[in-house]
Amino acid sequence: QVQVVESGGGLVQPGGSLRLSCAASGSIFRPYVTGWYRQAPGKQRELVAHITSGGGTYYADSVKGRFTISRDNAKNTVYLQMNSLKPEDTAVYYCSRSQGSQAYWGQGTQVTVSS
Repeated sequence: QVQVVESGGGLVQPGGSLRLSCAASGSIFRPYVTGWYRQAPGKQRELVAHITSGGGTYYADSVKGRFTISRDNAKNTVYLQMNSLKPEDTAVYYCSRSQGSQAYWGQGTQVTVSS
């Protein structure tokens, strides 16, 4: 089994920054793709960014230039650096690690952007 745990959410003012972490443990192997998703109240879950074990990245248009995804394979951790945060970034952020034919999800971490 694979365990995925997110951390780093919180309350931040507009224009502020947060860094989310996604730590994986258990029966993990490469290659993998780890994605950050978010779900705001009343909205569907959406992909924010993802990164492959080889370092390839993808960003949703809404976060390009503001968010940066990175990985530390030695720590089995993926990060999401979020800068210039906007109220519309408020959501529960989920991490998902896909390896083989399985996807493993974390419990989510709340990000609230408000003055």
